[in-house]
Amino acid sequence: MAVIIKKILPEWFDQIVSGQKKYELRLADFEIQDGDILRLEEWAGEGVNRKATGRFIEKKVNYVRKIDLQAWVDQQPEIKEKGFYVLQFD
Repeated sequence: MAVIIKKILPEWFDQIVSGQKKYELRLADFEIQDGDILRLEEWAGEGVNRKATGRFIEKKVNYVRKIDLQAWVDQQPEIKEKGFYVLQFD
């Protein structure tokens, strides 16, 4: 089990803390797997003035799926036109 630390903006942090948001969509530029702990550290402000607030939340990751978006777009051109949704289920 690893602990992965990532920054998060207040808007998204608050939604996770309240239980409204139960997913995270991230660039796959790090290794993560089922069972790892995702530590989200809140950062507020704009540009070079963005600073850590000291608030954080840790969540156990129970499902990871890496998606090749370029292959998806190449196979289904309507994605480029319409975009896609991220859906959450209770």
